[in-house]
Amino acid sequence: MPPQPSRPISATWPSEHLTLGAGVAIFHLATSRVVLCYHTRDEYWFLPKGRKNADEDLARAAEREGFEESGFRNRLLPLPVRHRQPVEDGDGGGEFVRESVWVQAEPVSRRSQYLLFWYVAETVPPEVERGYRGGGAGGYRPPEPFPREGTLKGRIEEDVVVGRGGEKVIYEPVRHEGTGVDEEEALYTSRLMSVEEACGRLRGSIMEDVVRRGWDGIQERLRIEAARARLE
Repeated sequence: MPPQPSRPISATWPSEHLTLGAGVAIFHLATSRVVLCYHTRDEYWFLPKGRKNADEDLARAAEREGFEESGFRNRLLPLPVRHRQPVEDGDGGGEFVRESVWVQAEPVSRRSQYLLFWYVAETVPPEVERGYRGGGAGGYRPPEPFPREGTLKGRIEEDVVVGRGGEKVIYEPVRHEGTGVDEEEALYTSRLMSVEEACGRLRGSIMEDVVRRGWDGIQERLRIEAARARLE
């Protein structure tokens, strides 16, 4: 059974007692896998997450934390997420959005509150990865967003590349070493695994449902794209 939402509450926190964070499920669309991090000392699996920096957008924080903790460059995916946010005129009706799929509220102390926003992302295309040229650690630079007119089908096709022998192969996303920013993150490793394996390792947590919602959203967008293609 998926986690149940809490009842709506009224609560207030001044800025000095509030911490905002973001986490992300990062999918490799072409192989139906998702990135999971592993704490090598404490021996548990988790999705990358962490506090946003001052003046940083939450969505960008999710991408950055995803990179720092997992080593995989990533960008948020526009998906058919059900949400309650207003949509600007001329923005396609908000059919595909980069909104968070869960928000967690956890106490930091008796006086301080932590709000964590969970997002869905993808590993970046090979052309984007090559554009960095500088390896993984240090000097984080966010990737360009998913193209406004792009499709998931077209995105998957970008990961079909020519191998050394001239044959077509599926591109394997680069995992960079040394992207953690502190001693704790130096203990993390990560790998891509099937959605079901990841859900099994995260069973019973909000993170499991983040993965499931993300994967369901990806499948739903693919179905919408296919239906549109049949009408063209």
